[in-house]
Amino acid sequence: MSRIGKKEIIIPTNIEVKIHNSEILVKGNKGKLSYNISELIRIEKTDNIIKLYKTCHTQKAQAIYGLSRSIVNNMIIGVSKGFEKKLTIQGVGYRSQMEKKDLILNVGYSHPVRIKPPENINIKVDNNINITISGINKELVGQLAATIRSVRPPEPYKGKGIRYENEVVRRKVGKAGK
Repeated sequence: MSRIGKKEIIIPTNIEVKIHNSEILVKGNKGKLSYNISELIRIEKTDNIIKLYKTCHTQKAQAIYGLSRSIVNNMIIGVSKGFEKKLTIQGVGYRSQMEKKDLILNVGYSHPVRIKPPENINIKVDNNINITISGINKELVGQLAATIRSVRPPEPYKGKGIRYENEVVRRKVGKAGK
């Protein structure tokens, strides 16, 4: 049984929520987001509280129940506060820079890697090694951070690569020399 789906979502005072059939539209001071909820889920809004209910008791409805609640909650958090992911680059000669809106990574390849962010997602580079990704859509922010990290994930011997800010990389002992 989903414990997440049962929780009610409290709407802050500066957020406007509209529900039309199965579509929910959330507007806030940072922007607006919309999401189509499955027909297996029914959504109700009373005053400043949103509750979700299952229309049938199947395994698929149970799976979508908690997911829908989390997505709607993340939409409300996103338009009010926003989301942010921080990455750091470690390695001699590894660096990053911005060119207009594109991120250019020099991480040991023979060519620079260019990453174009989706709309409504901002990338900021500090000291050529700290990358901050921010936006109102949690899914897009996380996906872009994962894409940037996958260009050069941290390797276990020297720890070189792109990692999340507080990520701990388990180090291996190199082979013993004679």
